[in-house]
Amino acid sequence: MRKTPLTDWLKSWPIAALPHHLLSGMVRAATRWQTGWWKGLLITWFIRQFRVDMSEAENPDPGQYPDFNSFFTRALNPAARPLADRPQAIVSPVDGRISQIGRIQDGRLLQAKGRDYSLVTLLGGDEARARAFQGGSFATLYLSPRDYHRIHMPCTGRLTESVYIPGRLFSVAPHTTRAIPGLFTRNERLANLFDTPTGPMALVMVGAIFVACMETVWDGVVRPPGPGIQARQYNSGESSPPELHQGEEMGRFNMGSTVILLYGPGQACWLEGLVADQPVRMGELIGHFLSGP
Repeated sequence: MRKTPLTDWLKSWPIAALPHHLLSGMVRAATRWQTGWWKGLLITWFIRQFRVDMSEAENPDPGQYPDFNSFFTRALNPAARPLADRPQAIVSPVDGRISQIGRIQDGRLLQAKGRDYSLVTLLGGDEARARAFQGGSFATLYLSPRDYHRIHMPCTGRLTESVYIPGRLFSVAPHTTRAIPGLFTRNERLANLFDTPTGPMALVMVGAIFVACMETVWDGVVRPPGPGIQARQYNSGESSPPELHQGEEMGRFNMGSTVILLYGPGQACWLEGLVADQPVRMGELIGHFLSGP
């Protein structure tokens, strides 16, 4: 196993002992205060600190957002993120950076050099749920605080199941993925499974510290009805199972986090040359399907 740099340990493990959910709940409340001076201070600081390009926003006026969270999850001007116009295209669902990308081998996904984790555990411990992706493809995309935080469909699909898996809220910054084993299977997450014209797809939203709230367009804020893993099935017996087209918004994070994209074996091929730490933008071509619907 590759030795983890000491600096990664020093940055990661002190935060591991913190009360993640308590702190995240406090941040969630603070980012929704609508007091003028408070939200103005946060938004102004954030734009300067992370050099946010407000010309890309649907509403470019920072003063028009009722609170910091509304600014943070702001919509973009549709012209700012055109979809790749290629046959059989798979587009990036988010703005961010590639954390890892490749094949699912022996039921394991690469987290960082020298570290991997279980596909079955990522999807809530259900062997049958994971079977469709064994030997398939995965892409892990990291969203930093400065990135656009809405998540869009990489291809057209119909939702079949959503699975909420409770857990910790470790940071998902690159230094933490290198230091903490099984990070993505330890954190709170929402696995969304879709049928697409070419086969199965899963889009897993991984929570992180200060991300005490995830949302989807079909259910709104994720509020599990009870403790433990919560799975909800969507099928043809429902009046209108959610079906979303490529590029449509499917959800959002309320601070920086990670999306893990899964496809089945022989279904998809990633664009040649994509490597870890490479930036991507929503709508950019990242792969293609190997056969038509």
